[in-house]
Amino acid sequence: MGKLAGKVAVITGGNSGIGLATARRFVEEGAQVVITGRREKELAEAATLIGRNVTTVPGDISRMGDLDRLYDVVKTKYGHIDVLFANAGWGEVAPVETATEAHFDATFDLNAKGTFFTVQKALPLVRKGGSIILNASVAHLRGDAAFSAYAASKAAVRAFARGWTTDLAPRGIRVNVISPGPIETPALEKVGLSPEQVAQAAAHFAAQVPMGRRGRPEEVAAAVVFFASDESSFVTGVDLAVDGGMAQV
Repeated sequence: MGKLAGKVAVITGGNSGIGLATARRFVEEGAQVVITGRREKELAEAATLIGRNVTTVPGDISRMGDLDRLYDVVKTKYGHIDVLFANAGWGEVAPVETATEAHFDATFDLNAKGTFFTVQKALPLVRKGGSIILNASVAHLRGDAAFSAYAASKAAVRAFARGWTTDLAPRGIRVNVISPGPIETPALEKVGLSPEQVAQAAAHFAAQVPMGRRGRPEEVAAAVVFFASDESSFVTGVDLAVDGGMAQV
């Protein structure tokens, strides 16, 4: 029997990268999984890859109507949530001297506001003993150039977890944070860099990791499974860096 047998899990940003790897692992561990994402084609491809026990709901977590539609589907199909992985997020290179209001708003709308309301709107469905996992980033522990808005938005995610750990403890709901380091996902190709810059950035990040490489999405997914399962029943309020030591030494 899998670690998540009989559980219903919702994963935002489940169409690629860490979200997709986690959805696949959740299903392997026995969960029924609902994934959402902004790109319908990628969602359909993800569902095909996962193969079973997965429901897709297209949507953007920064839009309240899309979140309402997501949870309407979950309520109709399953009636409750045991695990919520608020994974969806986004980052773009923008030095403080040239960052625009549009860049700032897009970053905080998705990473901060979107995460906040992803959790708030899920709460009526989250059962006693449920687990909420938020995806932050080790960027909130560092001072990487041209990522100040992104890092600040992820620091907000960490702060949410502290408050929600206290708020939700009376309901037996645990809240924890995963903070990945550089991971081999499509995200690096979507932050406004040229292919040459992407290659340089990947090499630069790997050189800063004591383990000498970027992580794999499956390695982050393994940590999320721990937080989602009953094996972490006395763990809440934690920010776990899955970063090969990048922000630790």
